[in-house]
Amino acid sequence: QSMAKALIYPRILGTSINTSFGTNMQYFCNEVLSSYASTTSGIDIEFVDCIDGRKKYAQIKSGPNCINKDDIKTITGHFKSIHNLARANKLQLNTTDCIVCVIYGKKDELNDHYKKINEYYPVYVGQDFWFRLTGDKEFYNDIINAFVEAGNDADSTKLINEVIDKLARKIEKAYDL
Repeated sequence: QSMAKALIYPRILGTSINTSFGTNMQYFCNEVLSSYASTTSGIDIEFVDCIDGRKKYAQIKSGPNCINKDDIKTITGHFKSIHNLARANKLQLNTTDCIVCVIYGKKDELNDHYKKINEYYPVYVGQDFWFRLTGDKEFYNDIINAFVEAGNDADSTKLINEVIDKLARKIEKAYDL
């Protein structure tokens, strides 16, 4: 049981849950809202900003602590490549057109890595991001309330325990414990 828990809990609580959540939210933005999937390397979605009317090239991140130091170089590198290509093709692209969008949270909750990116490229968080994407000031509150309601309705404790038990049995069998 302990070995199974040691293998399962990090998957539940670690980066994989953030990646899955972010991927599903990206799909939601493309399928339900006004963004569309990007074919540009390093960009998750593209959309027309409801505030400034400009096309945005966005990386989507789950929450205010979902990036690390190495992500700074990766993200800014993708954005620099986009600017270089735009310049070579004589397309007008402002620095503020490449953005990082954080699905939930508030600006003051961002870790230092986001703050470093924000020195060069805008990082829009929670309500600010969703308003720019949808033009609806209440959309963020509505989506948070929907998540809370869904979370209250779903108790995954039983499912998690079943997965742990199943894995524990496989470990016992594999190692003749």
